[in-house]
Amino acid sequence: MVNDPVPAQRSMFKHIESGFEHFIFASRWLMAPIYLGLVVAMGILLMKFGKEVWHLLSHFSSMDEGQIIVGVLTLVDVSLLMNLLIIIMFSGYENFVSKMDDLHSHADRPDWMGSIGFSDLKIKLIGSMVAISGIELLKAFMNVDALTDRHLYFLIGIHITFLFSGLVFAIMEKLQSGSH
Repeated sequence: MVNDPVPAQRSMFKHIESGFEHFIFASRWLMAPIYLGLVVAMGILLMKFGKEVWHLLSHFSSMDEGQIIVGVLTLVDVSLLMNLLIIIMFSGYENFVSKMDDLHSHADRPDWMGSIGFSDLKIKLIGSMVAISGIELLKAFMNVDALTDRHLYFLIGIHITFLFSGLVFAIMEKLQSGSH
């Protein structure tokens, strides 16, 4: 009886395959520094927010209504961007890196945390982009005298593009969820 080398080779290839799959699975941790970088970006945005609040407080008596509105819109803009970063960090980390099991019983844990999937994240992202571009457009309209028509057309075009993209994403998501 001849010793058959095929089962030994299959076992070796299965071992290599398993090791490769574990390596690829572990590579998800390469995203962790990205999320840490987003935390740093939130710190930078917090400083911008503080600077804008200080500017509003220290100059409000000499500002006209339009300047105050633009300042407040800037604060709202930063707030929306920070909210978006939180959604991206939490849902991205939970969906792609690791579950935050230790935080499931935390009193301050948001209800949506752990339940936002990748498609929900895309919809929230495009919705935030529409809101942010809308605020930027409103700020531009408040300073319409300082802008060229071309600049305003670009802002309107960008906002319409985001609106249209959001609508297409929502329709695609609705069609996809209806087919399951």
